[in-house]
Amino acid sequence: MSFTEKLRKLNIDPAIVATLTYIDGVDVFVHNEEEVETAMAETNVVEEFCELIATPGLNVTTMHGRPILEELRASSLLEEYERGTHTFVEYLADVINDNFYEFDFIDANIQKFDHKRGFCELRAQVQVPVGELLSSSASLSTWTVSVPTENGVLTFD
Repeated sequence: MSFTEKLRKLNIDPAIVATLTYIDGVDVFVHNEEEVETAMAETNVVEEFCELIATPGLNVTTMHGRPILEELRASSLLEEYERGTHTFVEYLADVINDNFYEFDFIDANIQKFDHKRGFCELRAQVQVPVGELLSSSASLSTWTVSVPTENGVLTFD
């Protein structure tokens, strides 16, 4: 049973905001100070994040409630997109990769094992109204979805 079927059975108010989390990481070298760039290249966190924010019908916001696409537009980062050259998701991934440190859309956590080796975890965490999730065609099988209920937070892996 998919998480949307489970949400429908629970009769959760469509106005409730769900938290979506996607985490992946990779072993990195820490001596060259390219841990985050390595993780961005070797995981699909940026691509999954861009796929989600580009989904029609979803108003994806940061954990602080700021609409992500509007923030990118306000920073004039989406003006150069030309239809037909790339998909919008590919274009967004290039924009996010090029401007990773300008926004707090994806967090990086670096754990150092010694002076050379470590692990870099990337975490994308966003919010979306439950009603939009239920009516969208977004594939969320790789995301963890958490929804507040009267009995606590319900999490779907």
